Amino acid sequence: MAAVTAAEFFRTCPPLPPSTESSRRVLRLVAAGNLPKAAAAFFSLGSPDTAAYAALLHACASHRLLSLGRSLHRHFLLSSSSAHPFTLLLSNHLINMYSKCGRTDLARPVFDEMPHRNLVSWTALLTGYSQSGQHRQCFHLFSSMLAHHIPNDYGIVAVLSSSAAARHPRHGKQAHALASKISLDANVFVGNSLIAMYSSCDGLGDDGRLVFETMPFRNVITWNSMIAGFSHAGKSHLSLDLFARMRRSSAEFDKATLISIISSSRNIQQCSQLHSLCIKSFFDSETEVATALLKAYTSFNADFRDCSNVFSTIADHDIVSWTGIIAAYCEQNPTEALSMFCRLRREGFQPDRHTLSAAVKACSGFANEKQCMSVNSLILKSGYANETAVCNALIHAYSRCGNHEFAARTFEQMDIRDQISWNSIIKAHAAHGKGKEALKAFELMDFPPDSATFVGVLTACGHCGYVNDGRRIFNEMLEVYRIAPQRDHYACMVDILGRAGEVSEAEVLINRMPMEPDHVVWSALLGACRKHGESEIGKKAAKRLMELEPRNSVGYVMMSNMYCATRRFDEAAFVRKGMRECGVKKEPGLSWIEVRDHVHEFSVGGHLHPHREKIVVELRRLVVELKEMGYVADTKLVLHEICEEHKEEQLLHHSEKMALVFGLMNASSTVASLKIMKNIRICEDCHIFIKLASRCTGRGIVVRDSSRFHHFRDGTCSCGDYW
Repeated sequence: MAAVTAAEFFRTCPPLPPSTESSRRVLRLVAAGNLPKAAAAFFSLGSPDTAAYAALLHACASHRLLSLGRSLHRHFLLSSSSAHPFTLLLSNHLINMYSKCGRTDLARPVFDEMPHRNLVSWTALLTGYSQSGQHRQCFHLFSSMLAHHIPNDYGIVAVLSSSAAARHPRHGKQAHALASKISLDANVFVGNSLIAMYSSCDGLGDDGRLVFETMPFRNVITWNSMIAGFSHAGKSHLSLDLFARMRRSSAEFDKATLISIISSSRNIQQCSQLHSLCIKSFFDSETEVATALLKAYTSFNADFRDCSNVFSTIADHDIVSWTGIIAAYCEQNPTEALSMFCRLRREGFQPDRHTLSAAVKACSGFANEKQCMSVNSLILKSGYANETAVCNALIHAYSRCGNHEFAARTFEQMDIRDQISWNSIIKAHAAHGKGKEALKAFELMDFPPDSATFVGVLTACGHCGYVNDGRRIFNEMLEVYRIAPQRDHYACMVDILGRAGEVSEAEVLINRMPMEPDHVVWSALLGACRKHGESEIGKKAAKRLMELEPRNSVGYVMMSNMYCATRRFDEAAFVRKGMRECGVKKEPGLSWIEVRDHVHEFSVGGHLHPHREKIVVELRRLVVELKEMGYVADTKLVLHEICEEHKEEQLLHHSEKMALVFGLMNASSTVASLKIMKNIRICEDCHIFIKLASRCTGRGIVVRDSSRFHHFRDGTCSCGDYW
């Protein structure tokens, strides 16, 4: 902590009186902060005294002026001052200066060559080791010091700081015991360091709380350390309770308090309340506080306009605040996120790896990979091509944009991969129907798989019909990897079994779940029942789904479709009637396609599109061509018992067909494939239609629906008609 550094310890030492007027001038210049003139005046002295040396060395330590400090060291060795009686003090200043400049390798020889050392000598080097991250050396030096001196609060704080940074509770607890024996545990700075140490070492939060409760005096750092400790331990409710207690005690808070407590907010209401407090206390324009608010609002999927208001209040933007606003826009408004990314570059900011990762994430919301490729070019130019986090974001973005080839290439070219890299490529393989590649990546993974890994590999098995592999991997989760399956893993397994027609086995698996099934599990079972005509089990699944989410249309729609598929239109109509009476509305099917840098949206019938009439004419012409190739409309899911001609007319205007035809009408001959995004699962009829259209037009067609990608080419689909 800044309050207990060795440099401050030197301020407690009595100053040496300068012996000459010239030396007094050096001291006045140092005190005024004019170090260049002070250094020039110093080196012009014939024989500078110890006070001048000490003042300049202390200034070098404070301002991290290593070059000047080394010049002073050489001057000291070459001048007659080396025989001065105060060499112990100067050596201590040299140790402090080198340590503050991060050069403990230069401080240690000075320390080792000292004929005599005092407590300051040991403490200065201890602090240097701690602050430079050389924690093992700090522990060893502290142990050696105990044979010569009883440590002061600065030495205790140094070893506690190293214990916290190294996550080494054993050394920290030993330092705590020593502090108690020498009555330093009541010192506020030592107490603050103890709280920070216990909070940093997982599982020791209660010890930190005990230190906090027994402290006779607390300052704002004490409260901040305890609040941050609860937050670090995932006990956000205790952070909030302690902050309320802090407010009741009339203790002053600062921006560090607000940053910690904002990160502990558990919902958007709490975040809004804290935002109001920031405004009232005039901290809302502080960059760090506003950035914390941005991050919190983003995590709660707040309206991006709220995030924009926070961003606009920041007085001095930095790259962190820019990254925060880009991340806030990523999900809800990727176009605006990229606009902000371009704006930060125009204003002269250099994006770092976090900013680039956020920009790449925004690119994943677009229909094609064009924007992602542009940001990728900047990543290459900026020298971040080997940053693992950036590459992970690229894998995800390329996969989401429908370019599995680029996602796989990014993964293969990575120098260093982490667990997220492997999880990302497994999920990419799964989303694009590359089951064999997903299983191979799982086998080659050089990190222990986690819960997300198994979601990815089980999804791949479900999309490709690898039932036996799915059973084996699901069983190995607990038996081999000691990871207890959670709801999402059960949902994947129900999907695997259900797609393969093993609906009864899927139902048995649900009944054996150690936790209550959620709507995802029941949706997977209901989808399987619809596909395989298991109406009785389907009724049970639909009932449970409607109980869990009475406002969700999925259960009603699937049951209706199931009845329609078996021509039980009266029962289908009854389900739809119940849906209307409950005020439940079906999510409309929407499709999007990007043409000439503009995204076009289509609903069923395309009634809102300005070129609807031309699209319908071209669509009818295409249907004639496809019928000559064998296309027959799949009318079994049309709700009403009406003539086939009218059923075909209803199917004709599905949103993905409208988007496809519009894309074909406007795509140049150089466009290799069309990419369509859809918000719900593609229906059987559209799947058949687009397969034949890919053969008829000679173009590749990629459709991203709510669960996966379909790559159509030459009359076939990457899913193998298994989805």
